[in-house]
Amino acid sequence: MLDLLPSLAKQITVPSAVVEELAAGKRHGIELPDVTAMDWIIIRRPASAAALPLISELGPGETEVLMLALESPGSIVILDDGLARWVAETLGIRLIGTLGILRDAKNARLVGAVKPLLDQLQARGFRLASLTRSAILKQVGELT
Repeated sequence: MLDLLPSLAKQITVPSAVVEELAAGKRHGIELPDVTAMDWIIIRRPASAAALPLISELGPGETEVLMLALESPGSIVILDDGLARWVAETLGIRLIGTLGILRDAKNARLVGAVKPLLDQLQARGFRLASLTRSAILKQVGELT
């Protein structure tokens, strides 16, 4: 569902560590997108080594996302990891998650329904609490 992003954001920057994580997943047989082939994505490594690597529980992808956000004031990061979201909020970095993107895509009429997309995500292993699922479906008017 990455194709939704260019319609929702002016610019999409993906850290090099995320590209490396996707490539490692592909080598293990996981079906993942090749973001290097998407001409609307800018791949960038953070310019400086901030203090974020001191938070050892964060993965390299989350760490670089947060470092790039600190280098680009006003940016919005996409994070689903709970600790990474907490760090972003603590640092005053604006964030959105997968569910927020789906909500925004529905509001922008880029998708007709969120429920089947949630079903697809969950079938692929996306962890989603039932209360959170109900809340997002209620927000987009799909709670049955």
